[in-house]
Amino acid sequence: MTVRKAVIPAAGWGTRLLPASKAVPKELLPLIDKPVIQFAVEEAAASGIFDVILVTAPGKGAIEDYFEPSVELEAILRAKGDTARLEQVTSVSRLAKIHSVLQKEQLGLGHAVLMAKGLVGNEPFAVFLPDDVIDAPVPALRQLLDVHERYGSTVLAVKRVEREEVSRYGIIDADEVAPRTHRVKGMVEKPRLEDAPSRLAIIGRYVLTPEIFERLENVEPGAIGEIQLTDGIAGLLEDQEVYALEYEGDLLDAGTVLGMLKSSVQMALKRPEIAEQFRPWLEKLLRE
Repeated sequence: MTVRKAVIPAAGWGTRLLPASKAVPKELLPLIDKPVIQFAVEEAAASGIFDVILVTAPGKGAIEDYFEPSVELEAILRAKGDTARLEQVTSVSRLAKIHSVLQKEQLGLGHAVLMAKGLVGNEPFAVFLPDDVIDAPVPALRQLLDVHERYGSTVLAVKRVEREEVSRYGIIDADEVAPRTHRVKGMVEKPRLEDAPSRLAIIGRYVLTPEIFERLENVEPGAIGEIQLTDGIAGLLEDQEVYALEYEGDLLDAGTVLGMLKSSVQMALKRPEIAEQFRPWLEKLLRE
């Protein structure tokens, strides 16, 4: 079945980006001149998905507002003849059809995905974690969709991480069945290096079959009452195959202060209109 919908959990507090995230939802903090969440919506659209479900929280209505037309601003830009900025502004509201649902309590990523059940329905769907921005010539989600279309199963994005990074991620136990494609046998959440079955870490892109909702409804909450998405996916392994793809692309961390800084510099150097002046300045700064 064709994947037509994408879910973007965006209800978190963003504590790693305080104090800025106290006033502005972390998903609207910019990488250069574009809010982080826009990269996810653009990737969905570039992958052929134009129905996007935002899972938000009370007080984060600015995220939904961002994707609405801005009539007054558009009129001002039009009157000034600023066609370039007018196109930037209007293109945002044309990216996709945006829906939203509230997650009133922060009860984990699995719970956030479960909140979208009524809007997703009984069909496969994609999930983006907007903190994970993936810069790739072929959108990372499109790469996962190709695997889903081949096998008809749940597909996880994975990345081979350094040994010292293993304990920061969910790690899969899997057998390679095709180049960069693995059949998942199990998952371990943030293991010690000596306990990790591999160095293949789960990154924030998923294509999920609708059976995940039943699994999430029956997951036993963890010690702090959270429902984890990985626990739901582990449950799927009991009666269906799950695959993982080592996607091609660069992972940019937009969920921490240092990650945002590094990601902004990396992306700035790829934009000719910025890099022309930024690169010499950066090189001079490093020399000094």
